[in-house]
Order: sequence, then structure tokens, then C-alpha cells
Amino acid sequence: MEAGDRPARLSVGVLGAGKVGSALGAALRQAGHRIVAASGLSDNSQRWAAERLGVTPSRPDEVVTAAQLILLTVPDDALPDLVGGLAATGADLQGKLLVHTSGAYGLSVLDPAAKRGALPLALHPVMTFTGRDDDLNKLTGISYGVTAPDALRPIAEALVIEMGGEPVWIADSDRALYHAALAGAANHMVTLIAESSDLLGRIGVEHPGRMLGPLLGAALDNVLRLGIAGLTGPVVRGDAGTVRKHVDALILAAPEAADAYIALARLTADRALAAGLLKPEEAERLLDALGGNIWT
Repeated sequence: MEAGDRPARLSVGVLGAGKVGSALGAALRQAGHRIVAASGLSDNSQRWAAERLGVTPSRPDEVVTAAQLILLTVPDDALPDLVGGLAATGADLQGKLLVHTSGAYGLSVLDPAAKRGALPLALHPVMTFTGRDDDLNKLTGISYGVTAPDALRPIAEALVIEMGGEPVWIADSDRALYHAALAGAANHMVTLIAESSDLLGRIGVEHPGRMLGPLLGAALDNVLRLGIAGLTGPVVRGDAGTVRKHVDALILAAPEAADAYIALARLTADRALAAGLLKPEEAERLLDALGGNIWT
């Protein structure tokens, strides 16, 4: 394959046919590419290889031999060893698209394979995958954090668009910060909501999700449309007394949650002050209620 070509119908192999690999492989299959091989260690991966990708699970070396495009959809920590192993074993990588889906890594993790002639791409789908059957439907309209050599940008863009996504170009040096921003928003949101649900459950609320759903939906809509200007609640109002009551209640009920509340309330006050939503004197009272000044 020439580096500047738009991808024709490709033979695709998946190394790691888990939640992400089986969903992206199915999306490429739906776009007309041919899934020829897949590997996976877990029972679920082997089942998804058969059910979602239509192939019998193979050894990794067989996947590489059979495919023109190889998806590397393994956990982040396993990616360097996988790439290094492919290069060290002398796998035929010449002219083959080697695509990893890690958000944290850029192109350098693929260097050992690129030195053996592989064409490196980083395509990170900005979506959570649960292994449920609706994972494939979630891919429509999502963003992909894309990092690619200049000559391969048309191929990367075409692959993302074929899977129903929108390519967003991320510089190689920015991948760690890019992924930190995404993980901080998505993962910490889950933790915060789970913690809030548990606290509500402790005081007898039978359906915390039903109570939180409309509130959180409105808050998410506000911040996505308005940014920090969509902030509501006692911090932006400067209600130091209320914030202190929150802290005192959390210290008694869930000390570990109190630490998180204080840290986030300070960050909220800092951003609200910088945006002109909070007066300096109100910020000082809030910070006193939270246990001290955060500015140096």
C-alpha cells in the first residue's frame, strides 16, 4: 500500500478482540472491509471474535500474516510489549497499517514496528465500551483522537469517517494531556456520581439515579453549551456557610469523600473567580470555609 492512498477494501486483523477491538472491527466490517483474523486471551474476546467479527480466534502471528490493516486493541500497559514482540519475532510488517487505539500513546510506541516497514497510526475512539451489544451503535458521530505521519493523514481520516466518526488531530506530544482531559472528565464523573448515589442511599433515598438524572443532565448540558458560565450551586453563589456544612457532614459520614469535595470546591472557586463569576471577598470566605487559601 502506498502511504498516500485512500484505503480500499482492506483485509483486517484484530490483536485483542475485546470490548474495543470487537466494536471497531465490526465497524470496519460494516464499512466493507474484510475481517480475516482476530486473537484474544479471554473467553469473551474469543466469543466476540466469532460472533461480532465472524472469524475463528487465531494466534497473533497468524493475524499479522493474514491482514493488511492490524488493529492493536490491547490495554495501554500491554501495548509496548506487544509492538516490541511483533518487531522482535520478525513478523512481516512491511507496508501494513498498524493501528493502535490507545488514548495515552502516540506514534512513538509503534517505532519498533515502523522500523520494520509498518505504517503507524493512532486512532483513539472517544467513547466508553462496556462489552454490550450496543457498543457498535455508540460509534456513530463520536470523535477520534488521531495522530499520524503527514503522509498517512488521508488514510487515517478515511478510516475514521468510514467508521462513522469525526477525526480530531492531536499532536504526538499532546497525547498524554489529551488523554488526561478525557479520563478526568469521564472516569471521575462516574466516581463522583457513584459516591453521591451511595450517600443518598445512606439517608434512605430509594432511587438515587432517578433523583440525580435530571439534575446531572441539565448540568452536563449547561457546561457543554456555556462552559464555566453554566456553573450553578453554593460555590458560585459564595455561600460559604452552606459549603462548610457540606464539609462537616461529609467528614462525619464519608471522610474520603470530604477530601475530594474540598479539592473540587477549591478548583471550582478558583475557576469561578478567574471567570468573574465570584467576587474576591466571596472567594476568600469560601476558601476559609474549606480550610485555607489555595493561591500562592
